[in-house]
Amino acid sequence: MRVKAIVIRILLQLAHDKRTIGLMILAPILVLTLMSFIFDGSNYHPKIGVINAPISIVNKLEDNDAKIIRYTENDAYYALSLSEVDAIINFENGIPKITLEGSDPSKSQAVIKLVQNATQQLASIAAKPDITYLYGYENMSSFDNFGPILIGFFVFFFVFLVAGVSFLGERTSGTLERILSTPLRRWEIVLGYLLGFGVFTIIQSALIAWYSINVLNIMMIGSFPLVILVTILTAMVALSIGTFISAFANNELQMIQFIPIIVVPQVFFSGLFDLSTMSTWLQSFGHFMPLWYSADALRNIMIRGKGWSDISFDVLILLLICIFFMVLNILALKKYRKI
Repeated sequence: MRVKAIVIRILLQLAHDKRTIGLMILAPILVLTLMSFIFDGSNYHPKIGVINAPISIVNKLEDNDAKIIRYTENDAYYALSLSEVDAIINFENGIPKITLEGSDPSKSQAVIKLVQNATQQLASIAAKPDITYLYGYENMSSFDNFGPILIGFFVFFFVFLVAGVSFLGERTSGTLERILSTPLRRWEIVLGYLLGFGVFTIIQSALIAWYSINVLNIMMIGSFPLVILVTILTAMVALSIGTFISAFANNELQMIQFIPIIVVPQVFFSGLFDLSTMSTWLQSFGHFMPLWYSADALRNIMIRGKGWSDISFDVLILLLICIFFMVLNILALKKYRKI
């Protein structure tokens, strides 16, 4: 009977907690749906730019499911620098010279294998292809490729979780209510909390970036200060989102239950999985994810060695997202006090 009483109490408690029940049902469905879209996508087809290529080799490459684009020499290498193609094949005196974009080892290997298969089928091309890399190197590991993405993800994840739970604790303990009873305006309260937590997120971001690059030896070609800038902005975005989401949670369990809805979808669209095999309409969802911009900027800096002009757009978007959620945080405080 005592066990029965506990069971009934738990069931009644959950029955009245519609938010928890909703998250328990919605979150797994959302994650499974995203996984089905990602893993049921089409096979990857390398995009190859060709210069002075014989029609026979072009036909063989297309027969092997490559997407072939003809370029002039200047246009080809410009497209490669923008990562619009995976490789450029330039035929000089009948010898294929392959320049790989190189930032993704799996794509580089796919291109090399495809070109080797195509040239072996043609007796007219007996010379071994000359292979060079625009970014990366021949033995580049997958961890070097995914490392910048993982730096952004772990900074975002832990700041989101800690900030959300901490701000929730401020609210449930009555601290926020006491602060709201003072003459402080809502924007001052939000800014104070974000800057207060922000000091620790800056330290965390710098330590994670330094440890990943100097201890784990993740590939680093570009500017370390730019890496710090992007990770700090990523942390501030996570901080503003975490504090905003905490307004809709009544306890720590509910805050954790938001992770599959807020964080997990960003993992799928951050670059850990190849988005090019998905439908175009599904790829567009990535542009609504803060981690997409964080990962893009970090990969450009760390793998491609690019500078401010190439990451300024990503930085601007991250800054705008942070400001947007700061405004939402200010508006969310209206339900506690109208000032």
